[in-house]
Amino acid sequence: MVLGLLATVAVIFPANIYAAAKPFVFGLLLAGAHDDQGRSQAHYEGGRYVVETMAGTKMIYIDRANPADRPDVTIAQLVDDMVEKGAKLIIANSVDMQAGIREAALKHPKINFLQIAGDDVLTGKAPQNLSNLMGRMEYAKMMAGFAAALTTKTGNIGYVGPLDNEQSRRLAASCYLGARYAWAKVLKKDPKDLKFHVTWIGFWFNIPDTTKDPAQVAIDYFNSDYDVVISGITAPEIPVLARQMREKDKTAWAIPYDNAVACEALSDVCLGVPFFNWGPAYLDFIRAARSGKWRRRWIWLKPDWKNINNPAITAVGFVAGPALSASATVQLDTFISDLATAKVNLFKGPLNYEDGKPFVKAGQTASNKQIWYMEQLLEGIDSQSLQK
Repeated sequence: MVLGLLATVAVIFPANIYAAAKPFVFGLLLAGAHDDQGRSQAHYEGGRYVVETMAGTKMIYIDRANPADRPDVTIAQLVDDMVEKGAKLIIANSVDMQAGIREAALKHPKINFLQIAGDDVLTGKAPQNLSNLMGRMEYAKMMAGFAAALTTKTGNIGYVGPLDNEQSRRLAASCYLGARYAWAKVLKKDPKDLKFHVTWIGFWFNIPDTTKDPAQVAIDYFNSDYDVVISGITAPEIPVLARQMREKDKTAWAIPYDNAVACEALSDVCLGVPFFNWGPAYLDFIRAARSGKWRRRWIWLKPDWKNINNPAITAVGFVAGPALSASATVQLDTFISDLATAKVNLFKGPLNYEDGKPFVKAGQTASNKQIWYMEQLLEGIDSQSLQK
């Protein structure tokens, strides 16, 4: 048994039909801290949404369930601890936990598991008690790139990414496609004059002595004529660094990631934030588990196009930031409408990988499988490290 690992959250409700019943306990395995202002906090807030919406539920969670922070503890051991504390459904918030969650699901067939961003259901590796969930952040990343391209004065956009895997590549590529569309179709500029650079730090957030320091990566960008830096990681310091650059008379903007309120108090530099909203989907899976109607599923949720920022429905969204100009905001709204109606499809060919190999041929549209399993970044993206 793994001791002392869990922080427990419970909400007390007025007397109701569940008052005398044992609560339904669900657990969150978080790659980072529940208050990291980004990735893990978004999942934590999704769990809180369930507790506040569905009477008789209780959430437990484990912070920093990653190999760097817990080198001597496996995901399966963390799951054992949660099961001992009564968890009936366990949510793992990172694709890096996929193998461990599969192992735990096989070991605990009466417990249900939800793996975020995984593909075990697609590949047939998942047992019946394991499902996969992901939001189509690709759309929100397109919006981020669009906002960045309409704002940059230098034509140089930097992207701070986590690690070079399929998920990270498709999100960075989506951001680039949104930027290229705004640059070429709205601003009527030559795509060759747009520079979009990706730097991978090695994980979803900064781990001293393990990853590249995202703050230093951002500083290098700002000092190298990049005036917009987009975060693909949990790095709340990047907008703060943009403000510091402003204080040094540099032109600088930033786009943080994952938390819908990340632009607060950063009105002069924040162009917006693409975010996940896990609560509604979590609620759906927990209702199914609680009612005995659980079934194995692989779900990739689009935004709620009627209102991409509706917290009761949407899976992903984009909050336009206070530093985005009024004209750019209007153009962004048009772009969002065009994405919603499929008037604009940025995954339509011709598109090549960075080595020149075709990704999508002319006249064709990328399938979900092609997008999900993106092998490389796309042609037009520079992904060489800034560090010499």
